Amino acid sequence: MPDFSAISPHLDVRISPRARRMALRLDTARRRVCLVIPKRASLKNAYLFAYENKQWIEQKISEIPEGIGFADGTQIPVLGRTVTIRIDRQPHYRVTDITLTDTELQIKTKLEDIEPRIMRHLKKLAGEEFLRLASIKAEQIGRKVVNLSLRDMKTRWGSCSTDGRMALSWRLIFAPYEAYEYVISHEVAHLTHPNHGPKFWKLCEELSADFAAGHGWMKENGIELMRFGRGAPAPIAIPA
Repeated sequence: MPDFSAISPHLDVRISPRARRMALRLDTARRRVCLVIPKRASLKNAYLFAYENKQWIEQKISEIPEGIGFADGTQIPVLGRTVTIRIDRQPHYRVTDITLTDTELQIKTKLEDIEPRIMRHLKKLAGEEFLRLASIKAEQIGRKVVNLSLRDMKTRWGSCSTDGRMALSWRLIFAPYEAYEYVISHEVAHLTHPNHGPKFWKLCEELSADFAAGHGWMKENGIELMRFGRGAPAPIAIPA
């Protein structure tokens, strides 16, 4: 196989039996670009394709904002408000306790590495809020969300099938209310319309509190949501 790493240190290569053409996919969480190659494609042509797009690869990597870890004193947005992380680390604490107030994410723990626990807690908060909001919107159109899964999605912010199974990126918890509310409205509209035709967009606008603001924010700032915490935690399912 050609030495694709010579093109860029940020480039991964994956041969896919389902791919119909070569494509470059940006993974903002890992700060990598994946070159997807169809199973029967020429590796020489794939190398040339990547080489021709070398500047694009480096540009996209440079545009990814630097990550923000969950350290004491760090400010992060949570469900539409900015809070400060406060970590009280004491060896005598038997369990880790995390509490979200209007201004702080308060943590009492004896653990040195607290980021996984914080991410788990934020995913729980996101699941509760997103399921509540999705259920209200689904009821408005006479439908029901059967199951909501939270994932660290790579190429989109959500998905939903007409049978009521919805998936959302847990990172939407870092978005303003009008932004994550728009994404949820978008996915709820798919309970009725599986495509993106005129009827779908009409319903999406009707369900959204502020369609223009939410859609616009996600389009312009969505990549910012990948800044917080570490890589890709395992998916979790939240029963409705």
